[in-house]
Amino acid sequence: MVFQSPSLFPWLTAEQNVAYGLKLEANRAKVADRGARVSELLGLVGLGGFERHYPGELSGGMRQRVEVARALAVDPEILLMDEPLGALDALTRLSMQAEITRIWLQTRKTILFVTHDIEEAVVLSDRVLVMTPRPARIGEELPVDLPRPRRRDDPGVRELSRRIANLLGVAL
Repeated sequence: MVFQSPSLFPWLTAEQNVAYGLKLEANRAKVADRGARVSELLGLVGLGGFERHYPGELSGGMRQRVEVARALAVDPEILLMDEPLGALDALTRLSMQAEITRIWLQTRKTILFVTHDIEEAVVLSDRVLVMTPRPARIGEELPVDLPRPRRRDDPGVRELSRRIANLLGVAL
């Protein structure tokens, strides 16, 4: 799981944070294998060279990348991302959307991505589930059959975003 606010251990380096979940696994990966896996994952998220940096030495986007690597370390079937980009500035958020797409293309992990940003949902998703107000239920399921990579200014993204906004009763 990747949370909105980074939940890294501030006293551990990036590599130690990523390795943390592996240490808790029941089968306890061998130390050498664990090190190779951590290195591979930090490379995957674009943080090669930052292994020994502490969270306080990393930008917000870099901390979120460590979060993603840590979540992937245990090789989950589903990666739950609960508004992981919500606390980032606009430029970092756009960059991280591209990174998440790249990581998904490489890993092909199922990602359940929770967001309040309609365009972000369309850019990142294969399908969008629009929730109803309380009690929250799935109100609509919309497939996103648009070619990748997607940009917010693509006509298909804009059209589907407007459709979702209309379902939610908001203007874009």
